Amino acid sequence: MPFANVYPLYIQKVEKKGRTKTEVDDIISWLTGYDEKLLQQQIDKNVDFETFFGEAPQINPNASKITGVICGYRVEDIEDELMQKIRYLDKLIDELAKGKSMEKILRK
Repeated sequence: MPFANVYPLYIQKVEKKGRTKTEVDDIISWLTGYDEKLLQQQIDKNVDFETFFGEAPQINPNASKITGVICGYRVEDIEDELMQKIRYLDKLIDELAKGKSMEKILRK
């Protein structure tokens, strides 16, 4: 599935709860190392999630601190590396939509 298809849904989800696209971009940047320009390039190229995470400049070393349940699965127990990264992102977006502070979301 192309990342570009899901990205607007992330934004839509958080904007319904009073959060912003900038916060979504900050989360993606924290998790993957993409800056605004590189993120937009990935969206424009319509890359799939495998390519999106495979080409990520650097997965944040604190990503392993992301825990909890998303879609019925504990993110820390997911064995497939790609699926775990996708669920990490889903979990962070959910936390944003639920009103958590950016400091807590970014595990500071």
